[in-house]
Formats: sequence, structure tokens, C-alpha cells
Amino acid sequence: MESAPSRLGKKIARLRQIKGLTQEDLAETTGLDRSYLSHIERGVANPSLSTLLRISAALGVSICDLLCGGEEDDF
Repeated sequence: MESAPSRLGKKIARLRQIKGLTQEDLAETTGLDRSYLSHIERGVANPSLSTLLRISAALGVSICDLLCGGEEDDF
């Protein structure tokens, strides 16, 4: 079974790609380091709630869009 950080990371990466953003773009918008975003997307890092709020705002989605629902959700 896939870990929660891995599922979250995949969802963030998918949303970022749908929005046409690179990791560098998202890093600049959120004020986070690009390598840290890479760790989040790969499920290596477990981001804080404040970090998730910054990411969700930058992606134009709610925090629930990041944390709730399945992979089959369409954005």
C-alpha cells in the first residue's frame, strides 16, 4: 500500500503539471526551495500544514483538494 506522503506528493505533482507549472515556478510562488518541493512530490518529505496551505494557494486549490479524495479526481 502506498504511503500517505507518497500519495500527497503525487497529487501535488499532478496538480502542478495540470496548471502548467515547473517545480521552479511553484518554488518561487510559495517561497519554498525547489529541492524541498521535489522531496514532497516524491513522498520523501512530510510537509507541515502551513507548507501545504502555501502550496494549495499557489496551485489555486483548497487544502481539501490536496488532502481529500482519490487519485481519480479531476481538477
